[in-house]
Amino acid sequence: MKQVDVIVIGAGAAGLFAAIEAARRGRRVLVVDHAKAAGEKIRISGGGRCNFTNLGIAPDRFLSQNPRFALSALKRYTQWDFIARIEAAGIAWHEKTLGQLFCDGSARQIVEMLLRDLAEAGGELWLDCAVTGIARAGEGFSVDLGRGRVQAASMVVASGGKSIPKMGATGLGYQIATQFGLGLVETRPGLVPLTFSAQELDWMVPLAGLATQARVGCGRAAFDEAVLFTHRGLSGPAVLQISNYWREGEALQVNLAPQLDVLAVLGQAKQEAGRSALRTALARFLPEKLARHLEAVSGIVQPMAEISKAELARVAALVQAWRLVPVGSEGYRTAEVTLGGVDTADLDSRTMMAKAVPGLYFIGEVVDVTGWLGGYNFQWAWSSGWAAGQVA
Repeated sequence: MKQVDVIVIGAGAAGLFAAIEAARRGRRVLVVDHAKAAGEKIRISGGGRCNFTNLGIAPDRFLSQNPRFALSALKRYTQWDFIARIEAAGIAWHEKTLGQLFCDGSARQIVEMLLRDLAEAGGELWLDCAVTGIARAGEGFSVDLGRGRVQAASMVVASGGKSIPKMGATGLGYQIATQFGLGLVETRPGLVPLTFSAQELDWMVPLAGLATQARVGCGRAAFDEAVLFTHRGLSGPAVLQISNYWREGEALQVNLAPQLDVLAVLGQAKQEAGRSALRTALARFLPEKLARHLEAVSGIVQPMAEISKAELARVAALVQAWRLVPVGSEGYRTAEVTLGGVDTADLDSRTMMAKAVPGLYFIGEVVDVTGWLGGYNFQWAWSSGWAAGQVA
């Protein structure tokens, strides 16, 4: 039977980071993962360039039943700490938009850095190695693996959520939490495209592939980013962001021109180009296909000069207060993250250890902490992994 100080379940961003930190403290560390390669979600993220953090890290950009839970880890290991780490590794980076940071080259550089750091610190990595059983063994843990049984003083669960099952996502972390008596917050797909009824798709499908800037809101949350029409409904950054806040039955409020006074723009078009069609006036600030669709929805066929002020106000409201009701989402298949997870009420925010189970830690996506799109979830992985790695 192999004996280690720390066994880390999951060779993703959080797991590798925790393992490196623990190994650097002189702990005997073993990382195990059922996948054939480590850090696969890192490798595919950000179009292959890995959106590894964000300059605007703040607690209000994370969703959790306890929004302040993430604050301790995020303050103690910051985005600036991770930036310094990749710079020390010679990885060039750039800011794209909204504080999002990407590798200049390939996301593989970050995976390679983590694997190199783990090896240099003396940590072991077993891939293609499934967990088949876990039990408490004295004050530590006994873990049955495809390669035999391992005993560890501490166990760090970094197995991720349910998102992107084709990458190997499973519910293992939730099963372990339940086995040891920790609570779970209901899980659901996050940062995911939203789907619509057949009636809505009748007009959406012809627009598939079209992207436009918009403000998409639900309840008190709203995001100004791109919206993409698809064959199943809506996607794009603004929709992925709002999907975290949307619940079934709720409507989205879509403003297709958040920076404009559309009624004033249409009034000006009526004065200056009275013989033109409504779609021509709308196409001044919207994609032509979308302008044509809104003209059809409005039912207006007369030229601009003949459209009353009341009708122009109705069109302006259609542009700036469009109400759409999704019927669902594309699910875990395409979701970038999993909302919900291990209840933070059962974890110590400084160490990520289970309050009632000494030596058991949960980090990363498996925990009920979910960040916005744009590098926030990677920073949570680094910060929570770092916190656990200091003590496990």
